[in-house]
Amino acid sequence: MSRHLLPEVARGRVVGVDVARALALVGMMATHMLPGLVGTHVPWAQQVAGGRASALFAVLAGVSVALVSGRTRPVRGRARYAVSTRLVVRSLVIGALGLTLGLVPTGIAVILAYYAVLFLLGLPFLGLRAPALALLAGVWAVAGPVLSLVLRPHLPGHEVGSPTPGSLTSPLHLLNELLFVGYYPAAVWLAYLLAGMAIGRADLLRRGVDVVLLVGGVGVAVAGTVLSRVLLSRDDAWAALAATYPDQGVGQDPDLLAATLTHGLHGTTPTGSWWWLATVAPHSGSPLDLAQTIGSAMAVLGLCLLATRVRPRVWAAAFGAGAMTLSLYTLHVLMMGEGWWPDLEAPANYPHQVLIVLGVGTGFALAPLRGPLETLVARLSRYAAAPWTDPRRAP
Repeated sequence: MSRHLLPEVARGRVVGVDVARALALVGMMATHMLPGLVGTHVPWAQQVAGGRASALFAVLAGVSVALVSGRTRPVRGRARYAVSTRLVVRSLVIGALGLTLGLVPTGIAVILAYYAVLFLLGLPFLGLRAPALALLAGVWAVAGPVLSLVLRPHLPGHEVGSPTPGSLTSPLHLLNELLFVGYYPAAVWLAYLLAGMAIGRADLLRRGVDVVLLVGGVGVAVAGTVLSRVLLSRDDAWAALAATYPDQGVGQDPDLLAATLTHGLHGTTPTGSWWWLATVAPHSGSPLDLAQTIGSAMAVLGLCLLATRVRPRVWAAAFGAGAMTLSLYTLHVLMMGEGWWPDLEAPANYPHQVLIVLGVGTGFALAPLRGPLETLVARLSRYAAAPWTDPRRAP
């Protein structure tokens, strides 16, 4: 690829974050398209991407929040008001888009409405530095699942399907879905956002940070997995899981239950036993699941930062999709609409969708152009924040 064709990398742009976003998108597409649980067998793609891709997406949301709110030095005063306004507008636009995509006839649990709530939950923490954010992430990774396990027996249960604009007619039910009982419960996933903000408050362009993230992330992920296996090796622990799993046909078959937990749950654990907090099943929202997936996200980001220190312009072009994931995630959901693009829906066509997404991303990077939805969000948020950034429009 000619050097003259390669996109310029803006000063301060962290290309490794874009590459990690692209990998998160491709991983989420894999969980949507490729076979999941086949009898008692979980295909390797699900074992690798299940739970981890969406967690990486959420952790990177926190990194982005930190990057736009001062990086290593949190914004203060009017600058903080401006950033907060932009994040609120971003949340509203992404939430509206997520509800709209819920109308598309797919089997996908659309993440965007939950993602939007995460941005709002992050607002009170914009003024914190990395150590405080890391401490809060660790505390909430334990406290959030415990609070969820205590509250959910007293809350309305989860309804299958993604929220839609019609869900706005029952705002309390929608809030319960987005915060506690849905596929990506924001009240628990706040741990991902806080962890990402802590990472983003580090100087990601400084050498050595990438290695710390890579090694530390692997350590956290392995420790979470090992601790879960040790805890659940007890006969009474496994018996409690089997007895309280909602589908007793699965609970009474040890091999099927083990495969089900390897494949993952639907955002939350059953509430019949405290032993569920010891599982590391994808999308279980347990403390050890959060630890494993936060560690995995750290490791992936560290590896991407390390790789992109060499020829960052090539990486920026090849993984331009990472700079426009909102637009491309939307495109993916539309391509998965039942009967809308029949040549692209089948699992065998997963590579084709990946090529389309990466190809569009590269095309926009080389143009160079910003993604259409990213442009919309940027313009609306910039206009809304003008009273805090433009003295002529000061309140």
